[in-house]
Amino acid sequence: MMRTVQSAMRDAEYAASLQDALSRSGPWHVESVDSPDPALPFVLVLDDAAFKRLPRALAHPERIVLISRQDPQLLAQAWDAGIVSVAKVEDPLPTVLLAIMAAALRAEKAGEAAVTSEISPSPPSSLRENPHKIRLPNRDDAGLHNRSSAGAWTSACRNSSGNRGASCISTSLPG
Repeated sequence: MMRTVQSAMRDAEYAASLQDALSRSGPWHVESVDSPDPALPFVLVLDDAAFKRLPRALAHPERIVLISRQDPQLLAQAWDAGIVSVAKVEDPLPTVLLAIMAAALRAEKAGEAAVTSEISPSPPSSLRENPHKIRLPNRDDAGLHNRSSAGAWTSACRNSSGNRGASCISTSLPG
């Protein structure tokens, strides 16, 4: 599957190097543009100037890779806009390629989630056929465990720094 990248970079030499690296790394089609179109379903690779020209309310910030000179004010604006892929101009091209590939994967996943997020009136077939195979988390697994007032077990794990991680909180009914 060919993936398209819109590249809006003032530095023509850097843009050409990036285009060459992308074309050697897989099925990428790179369009060099002055003004990227965030409405199109492409990964956008932007420099600081192109980012400043975008509207602040971005519909799909997960598809944007910002190649920045690391201006703190601009980085704060990118963070507020929801952009998670930021590379420095000085970063090696393989690092930038990884950021572009990650943005493409996030975009694909977001597209799949939009398609598969419909509510179904019946449970998945695996659950209908094997209702006894529902696995509840073990209360002795790593992390914190509390019994809530509603009678459900809530577990939260800790990240490598020892802090609670919001991404690993789960709740299930006790077995």
